[in-house]
Amino acid sequence: MLIEDLLYTTENSLIVQSLHSQLGVEPTNGDGFGVGWYDDRPTPGRYRSTEPAWNDRNLREVAGHIRSPMVLAHVRASTGTPVQLTNCHPFRHGPWLWMHNGGLAGFSAMKRDLLLAVAPQLFPHIEGSTDSELFFYLALTFGLESDPPAAVARAVGLIEEVGRQHGQQFPVQMTVATTDGDTLWAFRYSTEGRSRSLFRSTDISVLREQYPDNPVLHRLSDDARLVVSEPLGGLRGAWHEVPESTCIVIRHGQEEFLPFAPTVLEPVG
Repeated sequence: MLIEDLLYTTENSLIVQSLHSQLGVEPTNGDGFGVGWYDDRPTPGRYRSTEPAWNDRNLREVAGHIRSPMVLAHVRASTGTPVQLTNCHPFRHGPWLWMHNGGLAGFSAMKRDLLLAVAPQLFPHIEGSTDSELFFYLALTFGLESDPPAAVARAVGLIEEVGRQHGQQFPVQMTVATTDGDTLWAFRYSTEGRSRSLFRSTDISVLREQYPDNPVLHRLSDDARLVVSEPLGGLRGAWHEVPESTCIVIRHGQEEFLPFAPTVLEPVG
């Protein structure tokens, strides 16, 4: 898809959401942004900035010229960590990209315990100070590259155990998207059972028949799928909410829904 169609051309595009989020905790997401995409190179490209997404003219310029079969895009509202480039999503390790919406409650208190759980060979690659990036490296530690649902379940299990040791009743609030460029895994889960919003698109070929005059639909292939925090527009029947405690797996236009629950680990400490 053309990155411009994800960021700018729809009724409730990501740029609109960066200023006027309807379903997010914060209506304004102006603490930086990032876009990651795949092409024929072994690692994905990224463009990140600490500027508000709506105010970056270079983003507007490049978005109209980059096409990719897999795109991740994120606008940030900081939950307490600094506004700096290394804290902007998506995070990258090798061919993998990772984005997280939500937060880890009591992160400053449990940060040390979680950092010590990261595999020694991965630890030097942590660049920023966010809970989201540390979450990514915990998932990598637990085998993200071989079994993403199991790795994320183990990471969440560890975070919840450590969080409870530090007095947090509901340590995890998350929607997560991660990809190796070929398959997308998206998760919706929270310890409390009241997770941030997550939606998936309807089959594009069906929508194209329903809305033959919509130009964006005609620029997308039949197997295109979008997973978003908020619907990008108001087309009736275009969006379906992803259920609580679910992992959705999308590969080559095919969708699979898996129940998601944290894997309980041995207590830390």
